Amino acid sequence: MTEKLFLENSYLKEFEAEVVNVQDKYIILDKTLFYPKSGGQANDTGTLTRIKDNKEFQVIYVAKINDDISHEINEAGLKVNDKVKGKINWNRRYKLMRLHTAAHVLDYVFHEDNGILITGNELNEDKGRIDFNLKEFSKEKVQNYIDKANSIIEKNLEVKNYYLKKEDALKIPGIIKLAKATPPDLPVLRITEISGLDIQADAGTHVKSLKEIGKIILLGIENKGKDRKRVYYDVVNK
Repeated sequence: MTEKLFLENSYLKEFEAEVVNVQDKYIILDKTLFYPKSGGQANDTGTLTRIKDNKEFQVIYVAKINDDISHEINEAGLKVNDKVKGKINWNRRYKLMRLHTAAHVLDYVFHEDNGILITGNELNEDKGRIDFNLKEFSKEKVQNYIDKANSIIEKNLEVKNYYLKKEDALKIPGIIKLAKATPPDLPVLRITEISGLDIQADAGTHVKSLKEIGKIILLGIENKGKDRKRVYYDVVNK
């Protein structure tokens, strides 16, 4: 099982680890800061440097395989027991953190309006995308939601992560905001809470306070059919 360092501290940028499994260009480490593509959030990229000779490998894709995390590197060469230093692409990671926390603020604003739920989402470095089960849909209506979200961001609420037993977490209203989603089959759930505002089961990376998001801007909307309306957004520095 790969120790997932990013779950404990999203702000760490470098780490040291040992290679425990190699399949050509696919590497499993005993621990990692690299977030795998999961839950709609894009994977981290960066480098792994072999400590004994400073040979550097580019990490181009990261995936979750059961309890392990696989790192695809640009060329074969690493071997089991190699010690490596990992470094994530911080600019990419931090942008994804801001987009992800912004998504939770948007989820809250939409959900407060007649219990609107998420039907899909995708977070990439250049933009975020969220699908909602909206019936009435217009650019003006969505912009109103965006404005409400930006007003909340101005309050600079704290964002914190912690763990709860599944049975306790499921007693919290709105803990799962994804339509037709079932709770993860785990005894303990990781929780992301925006203090006094929103609480969700979540295993992604987030900023520590809303001010770090900056400002949410609307990039566009798209009607994907009945009860599936798509919103594209980005976050910019104020």
